Amino acid sequence: QAQLAESGGGLVQSGGSLRLSCAASGRASAWKRMGWYRQAPGQQRDLVASMTAGGDKTYADSVKGRFTISRDKAMTTVFLQMNSLKPEDTGVYFCKAVVGIYDIWGQGTQVTVSS
Repeated sequence: QAQLAESGGGLVQSGGSLRLSCAASGRASAWKRMGWYRQAPGQQRDLVASMTAGGDKTYADSVKGRFTISRDKAMTTVFLQMNSLKPEDTGVYFCKAVVGIYDIWGQGTQVTVSS
């Protein structure tokens, strides 16, 4: 069974930092691309950062220079380090693994940034 489990969300003041983790198990461990998405209340789910298994990384313009996506050596966990957080970063953060032709989503973790 393919699974992704996000953790690390919470409430933080503007300017603070959080580190999100996405743990992959089962078929999800064979990911070729992993992405972090953010969904604010009433908004669509938008890509924040992604990386390939080979290490290529992309970022949304709104988070460049503040967020960093990385992975552990075993490639079972992908991280999103979020610094200099802003209220507009508030939302539910989801990770998504691309495995072959399949997209596997986690259940999300809430990030709330207070002003």
